[in-house]
Amino acid sequence: MSALRLGYAGCGFMAQNVHLPNLTGLPECEVAALAEVRPDLGRKVQAKFGIPALHEDHMGLARDDSLDVLAVSSGFTTQGEIAIDFLRTGRPVFMEKPMALSLRQADRILEAARTPGARLMVGYMKRHDAGNQLALERVREFRRSDELGDVLYVRAHGFCGDWICGMDVDRMETSSHPLPVETRTGPDWLPADRLSHYVAFLQQYVHNLNFMRYLLDAGDDARVVAVDLDCTSLQGVSVLRIGGVRCMLETGRLDHHRWDDHTQVYFRKGWVHAWAPPLLHENLPAEVEIYRGGRHHSYERPLPEERWSWAYRREMQAFLQCARTGDPFLASGEDAWTDIRLMEEMYRLHLA
Repeated sequence: MSALRLGYAGCGFMAQNVHLPNLTGLPECEVAALAEVRPDLGRKVQAKFGIPALHEDHMGLARDDSLDVLAVSSGFTTQGEIAIDFLRTGRPVFMEKPMALSLRQADRILEAARTPGARLMVGYMKRHDAGNQLALERVREFRRSDELGDVLYVRAHGFCGDWICGMDVDRMETSSHPLPVETRTGPDWLPADRLSHYVAFLQQYVHNLNFMRYLLDAGDDARVVAVDLDCTSLQGVSVLRIGGVRCMLETGRLDHHRWDDHTQVYFRKGWVHAWAPPLLHENLPAEVEIYRGGRHHSYERPLPEERWSWAYRREMQAFLQCARTGDPFLASGEDAWTDIRLMEEMYRLHLA
């Protein structure tokens, strides 16, 4: 089976340290073309990863009919606009989260995704983590069997920490040219002086929010109940109802030597608890704990079949597989739209 020819837009941190190393190492993918607006950086990254073609902007990729799939990681506003141009060519597209900075932009992205042949996958790598997928299987099993009773509560805790985890980021290629100035455009109702706070909250905690919806198989059945954040818009708690279950999102920042990010699904007689690894710790999936209460109490620490695997690599494997087969993406644009809706609802309550 021939490899899919992929065009990639962007040569920033995620491209150089995560996505391009993974994509160029997958036999089912040929990274055939690269786009970068800083020409010196584009040439360096092209040579480093052995990519045949280089374009001065993403439209060069969009016009290249020899490419089967397209991918982008760029500034938080810019990547959404690039995704729109890519989707309009009628091909599968991968983009990093967050999908958009506003529902208005998210709607435009979904409109472009309705182009015949186009489909969008959003980079929620938590869904592709082998440990998290094991946690999802156990949650589903317990809900079907009623072994642990009803789901009472879900708690997602994200206080960040050392996400790079010793990765040699000094190996990155750099540019003598400054990044183009990115004009960030948030929701219409958001005061301009709160935009940077909103973007910081959105881009970090959209992951945790999306993962709670994933564990509960809730789809768009989610609403915000209450929000209590501090003046930085990061430290605090948000209460939601997701799939009819009360959920708490605990957010903040901590100078931690690992990554303080874990999610716990409480049943009446036990729980399923998943701890996220530092994000750039290659080949380390989430750790899972199963607690069974009742008459006999026990703890279990099950391991996924892929005991040594990296969520980011599995994410790209899934993108290529679904692009080839037409199977649904695990994190589609339609699903990601719900997270943008909820994030706007949370922040509006915070500012009220």
